[in-house]
Amino acid sequence: MEEKLRAFLKSGPDWGRLKTNVPGVFVLKLPPFRGSSARLSVELNPVDDVGNPTKRRGLIMRDEGELRGYEEIFKSDKLRPLLRSVEAVNPAERRRVAKPGEDILEI
Repeated sequence: MEEKLRAFLKSGPDWGRLKTNVPGVFVLKLPPFRGSSARLSVELNPVDDVGNPTKRRGLIMRDEGELRGYEEIFKSDKLRPLLRSVEAVNPAERRRVAKPGEDILEI
């Protein structure tokens, strides 16, 4: 797995997204920024019926500390009622079409 990740970091396009075998989990290549090198991050992004992300950008995490922070947010009893209220006032979403031939990273 690390060999494939190194190759993606070296030759993948900036903001490129690599699918994994876990639906909704992607590897995202972040471009160089303010003197830092290009790096990889994990993106969580809900998928449609054919495995394509449903959002332009999902939840991006660069390390386990960020994951722990998001886990605490997800545990909040107030998040679900807020999302239900937001869902009630938002219009329905439209779904996108699948992209054939995409590379997938096995986790």
